[in-house]
Amino acid sequence: MTRDVLLTCPLDCPDACRLKITLAPGEDARTGQYSERMVKVTGDPDHPVTRGFACAKTVHYPARANHPQRPLYPLRRVGQKTDAEPRFERVTWEEALDDIAARLRTLLDSRGPQSILRYHYAGTMGLMEGHHAHTLWRALGTPELEETICASAGTAAWSLGYGTRYAPALQDVQHARLIVLWGINSLSTNSHLTPHLTAARKSGAKIVCVDPYRNRTAAYADQHLKIRPGTDAALALGVMRELFVNGWTDNDYIAQATTGIEELREAAQDWTLGRTAETTGLSVEEVREFAHAIGTTRPTYIRVGYGMTRHEHGGNNLRAVTLIPALTGDWRHKGGGCALSSSGTFKLNRTHLGGAHLVQSDFSSVNMVELANALEPAAGLGALVVYNTNPAVVAPESDRVQAGLQRDDLLVVVLEQAMTETARLADYVLPATTFVEHADLYTSYGHHYLGYNPATLPAPGECRPNTWVFQELGRRLGVTEPALYWTVDDLLKNLLNTDHPFLQGVTPERLKAEGSVPLNLPGDFLPYADGAETGSGKVQLSPAPHHREPHAELNDHFPVRLLTPPAHHFLNSTYGVLENLNRAEGTEPHVLVHPQDARQYQLHEGGYASLQSEYGRVQRRVRVTDTTNPGTAVLEGTWWGLSAPDGKSINALTAQTLTDLGGGSTFHNTRIKLTPAQP
Repeated sequence: MTRDVLLTCPLDCPDACRLKITLAPGEDARTGQYSERMVKVTGDPDHPVTRGFACAKTVHYPARANHPQRPLYPLRRVGQKTDAEPRFERVTWEEALDDIAARLRTLLDSRGPQSILRYHYAGTMGLMEGHHAHTLWRALGTPELEETICASAGTAAWSLGYGTRYAPALQDVQHARLIVLWGINSLSTNSHLTPHLTAARKSGAKIVCVDPYRNRTAAYADQHLKIRPGTDAALALGVMRELFVNGWTDNDYIAQATTGIEELREAAQDWTLGRTAETTGLSVEEVREFAHAIGTTRPTYIRVGYGMTRHEHGGNNLRAVTLIPALTGDWRHKGGGCALSSSGTFKLNRTHLGGAHLVQSDFSSVNMVELANALEPAAGLGALVVYNTNPAVVAPESDRVQAGLQRDDLLVVVLEQAMTETARLADYVLPATTFVEHADLYTSYGHHYLGYNPATLPAPGECRPNTWVFQELGRRLGVTEPALYWTVDDLLKNLLNTDHPFLQGVTPERLKAEGSVPLNLPGDFLPYADGAETGSGKVQLSPAPHHREPHAELNDHFPVRLLTPPAHHFLNSTYGVLENLNRAEGTEPHVLVHPQDARQYQLHEGGYASLQSEYGRVQRRVRVTDTTNPGTAVLEGTWWGLSAPDGKSINALTAQTLTDLGGGSTFHNTRIKLTPAQP
């Protein structure tokens, strides 16, 4: 007999879907356990955001959770990290934890807490297993990890202008009459926005996609502006100049709700239609029509993505785009404005989340983008504890990252649900639970619902939550900090200990009973209609954004810009273990090359190319297509290197270069040369 349960998806996506999960009883062939298992995932039909459908990847989550290679017991390496095929032996939890704790204690006593680094990201967005898990490391005083690989440049850019990250209510998008999807492939990465886009279109809205290549969203849109990578600020400034010149600004809003208008006007004044077109690769007419549409259409809704921030000047790029609604006054119109993230509306009490109260000003820190540097012997690390991420694949300069993980003198502990390439390089692999096997709490950066999941299934084998592992290590290391040993109920009570009006009526009891609860926002939620939560209380147009060319300019040796955006069937590297999703993306990674470049570099459809940057070389199969521009190559998806013909991650090519704001990653800033290759 099957039964259905409703749970929130834990993965790094703005949709934070409410999923309907079908469970069925059966015997696990590996463990001999007889219990319920996930057999199907769809969307909750009654949830106003999820609307009964799940994305093309998460419908396959049962195959991942039940995968025959999922680690179910603590594993200790036998043999060398450099072995072509890693070998592990099963050990007890007591053996693993005792040895790990003893080795950590030796490091703490001999070299200090700075010799131990935690490394993590958004493998789960759960506040318990994703955030509160950091408490042990802060109690020990180990270095802070700067979580910069995805969103930090965008966050810093938004904060400069608007302070808190708010977004228009999702259900209001249907009221927009112009929708601009700028630097976001929303049909693949924010799929539950699509019904609202379609509703707006049926009411007469025009949808414009601004992106360097023709992806699914660009094909869906009414118009695609295929700009040159990294020129978003130039296009935004060109639009702003047209707004000023033609009197399309909302001067009342500007006077009452903004500061710094003259500096922004000056920054835009030289961005004529001709200069903007030349810089962005668009035609003069495309720029003129785009600016006219934004200037004369109310409401205009701009959905920006983090893609445009992954350039050297990415923070500046996003800041320029997000200030456009402050000139048009769209923040005062229902369905108007701009959206990057809605996370600021979750006004939880975070004072103790993840041991935040333990962080001292003298703590050292490591930018996660610069992991390759941190793993060099001279940096002094003796242990790396990895959870909720797969750095051997996703971190820049991945050849150096993997070489660092292979050091015999570095203790590498990986908490995982799959035998990733990082896990294969570990000294210990500790089996982690999935979101149906532990309780957790979830916010969202795409809507305004708070979610709660109970532990629904028994953990298979000896899988354990991250927090359980770190509590056990804490006991062995003599850590007495009470927050380390909190239960989910303790954390939930603490997080909801706030009188903020957005959380009025949201209690632990209600959240656990309903599972998904809307925030208590005003019915006419217009987040920046009267100003912003900045130091001035206004939207800050100063310092004005400027277009800047990258320092890593294209040249004769590296004449092509490589972009590595998300794939439709992948979510970072989470689903790399599933062959059916790999097949859906073409079985192996392909590089999209414009016909002009294919001719110039003697590449052929279906053949192989060598892609070389300053940092490494990979081999990829070629797809010749005009979806991209000449001089721009695109490789969709964070494929496991195990799926590539040369066994390498595409991040063997990418640099540790940081963005102008927020110290973020520059994955779309890579310059390469293309040459024919043999498989």
